[in-house]
Amino acid sequence: MATRWLNEEEQRTWRAYLSAAQMLMTRLDHELQAASGITHPYYEILVRLSEAPGRALRMSELADSSLSSRSRVSHAVNRLEELGWVRRESCPEDKRGAFAVLTEEGFRVLAEAAPHHVEGVRTHLFDQLEPDQVAALRASCEAVVAHLSSLGMEPPACPAGPLESPSGAVGQGRAGS
Repeated sequence: MATRWLNEEEQRTWRAYLSAAQMLMTRLDHELQAASGITHPYYEILVRLSEAPGRALRMSELADSSLSSRSRVSHAVNRLEELGWVRRESCPEDKRGAFAVLTEEGFRVLAEAAPHHVEGVRTHLFDQLEPDQVAALRASCEAVVAHLSSLGMEPPACPAGPLESPSGAVGQGRAGS
């Protein structure tokens, strides 16, 4: 089969996407670290745990939902345990399995970091787009996710629930990732 090279418009679109995605994630990570001392990968783990029932996920589910390798997530959870933000619990059904559980301290740290992160997402992404561009971006991303899902890839779980505070009060929005 002959190579289907990108035409000029597709090449410009591809490179614009790569640049925007990399620059956005770099900026959000820098701002999150400056404001809260948390790297984006650690923040993502805290978000995933905060959105899970009982604020707990099996380590394998956490890796799958964050699109990271199990070894990378295990290393991150070790560091988050040292910080007191996450604890591991053994799985009663599978003695080899373990759960990562968000602690109250971890939730407090997440709740403090979330407004900074969400403001960055709003400022650097949504404030730069018109409503029709937001809709087109979502539709485009959903089309790519649907295609890749049809090839057997699992998209990360993205529940749409609100961020709940340690006291049980619900925040105005989600922590986001």
